[in-house]
Amino acid sequence: MEEQQAQAATPKNVKDTGHQHDAERKRHVQALEMQRERILSERTSSPHRRSALENALADIEEKLAELGWSIHV
Repeated sequence: MEEQQAQAATPKNVKDTGHQHDAERKRHVQALEMQRERILSERTSSPHRRSALENALADIEEKLAELGWSIHV
């Protein structure tokens, strides 16, 4: 019983934390990919809007690169 209480009181082991981190990273990458696809699908004739979209796309792709993502062609 003491052993069970000690296990319950200790933080998650490294393996669980690593798995949780991987899942969070994957969700973050998926969210950024969805934002990227939305931006790529937008059409506009406004140069100001186009510039804003290009800046947003560059920002998203930079974040994805930091997460080890590469463009899937």
